[in-house]
Amino acid sequence: MAMGMGAAQAQMKPPSTTGAKPKTVTTVPVRPALQKPEDTANAMAQAERLALQSDLAWVGEYNGAITGDVSERMVNAIKEFQKSRGGKPTGVLNLQERGALADTARKRQENVGWRIVAEPATGARLGIPTKLVPQLTSDASGAKWTSPTGTIQVVLTRRKESNPTAAKLAEREKKEPAGRTVDYAVVKPDFFVLSGLQGLKKFYLRGTFRGDEVRVMTILYDQATENTVEPVVIAMSSAFNAFPSAAQAGPPPRKTVEYGTGVVVSEDGAIVTDRVTTDECIALTIPGHGSADRVAEDKEHDLALLRIYGARGLKPLDIAGNATQTALDISGIADPQNQGGGSAATSMKASVAQLGRGDAALSPPPAIGFSGGAALDGDGKFAGIALLRPVLVAGPANATPPAQAALVSADIVRDFLKANGVSTSGGSTEAKSAVVRVICVRK
Repeated sequence: MAMGMGAAQAQMKPPSTTGAKPKTVTTVPVRPALQKPEDTANAMAQAERLALQSDLAWVGEYNGAITGDVSERMVNAIKEFQKSRGGKPTGVLNLQERGALADTARKRQENVGWRIVAEPATGARLGIPTKLVPQLTSDASGAKWTSPTGTIQVVLTRRKESNPTAAKLAEREKKEPAGRTVDYAVVKPDFFVLSGLQGLKKFYLRGTFRGDEVRVMTILYDQATENTVEPVVIAMSSAFNAFPSAAQAGPPPRKTVEYGTGVVVSEDGAIVTDRVTTDECIALTIPGHGSADRVAEDKEHDLALLRIYGARGLKPLDIAGNATQTALDISGIADPQNQGGGSAATSMKASVAQLGRGDAALSPPPAIGFSGGAALDGDGKFAGIALLRPVLVAGPANATPPAQAALVSADIVRDFLKANGVSTSGGSTEAKSAVVRVICVRK
């Protein structure tokens, strides 16, 4: 900000005794009162304040939420940064100081591969050091980013709780898992922070809630890595935005490109899959076989029937049997991000709450990308189709939340296919050879 000169008044020579006219008096305006640092910050654009808070967090001076709101904490962080460089702690950065701050923050971000990501299942926004934790696994209940050796982990979880408070949630997290030792705790009305030791690892945890939806980010790291991780922890905590928009009445916005799994049920190219995953697609593709058409749907049970034409070598799944066991193998193809760009068919263990006609809950939820996968019991008998659904955030607090993963029973799948003229006789009991990746592209 341009500053005025000090208060002064030009000196005027005494009037001439010779009758000459006196010179004009020039008055220099008195300098207004100094502007407060908060006023200077409030005069900035919102984007500038956000960038300033983020940079201050990256140099370890600011540990508040990055919202762009001006606060005493933000002003004090600026003063601490100025003092660290031997400058005068005015609370207002000059151009040289602002440039130095931005440069320092940028270099630290580049060193760890800093990215702000939106986690698909929750919609939460997190800052992730992708060079430290490049491996991602996720399901409908959250996500985990890990280092190749597992020494560093970032875990995002979500759950429903009746009438949560920050104090109650903090007390629960102190005790779970067993053996957690807390040496730092902050509990505010709408969030809480804990840190300490969890086994042989150090941990930092930040949690919050909205209604009955609880979201917690936990950072776990070996003590040998603390010099690398701890400078990043404050920035990660500040960047964590568990509820980045108003509570939604439905799942997060649809992806432009979405991956699911389909089950081949006939040699002539019939595939049963998830209706929601294949909604609003301008193109549907089955890698290795080309384009597919969606020819039928069951809105009640969220099933869709796809057709590919001219395909050879298809290995349909035998769906004639009825599973009798509640311990199931779910076969599918995980999202490419979950397997480093790969496309391998894999299987995961899950249990079903009940077997019979209708939909039932699966636990734990399979990985993102498995929606539409095949479920078989230990004897290789068909149990149904697994569907993934994110938990709805909005809604009455006492409402029963929908299942995060559901099983559409074998009977309902067979009835759907029969109603659409698909013959399902014969087939293989090897589910991995019968599942295909389904790619939906939207506008």
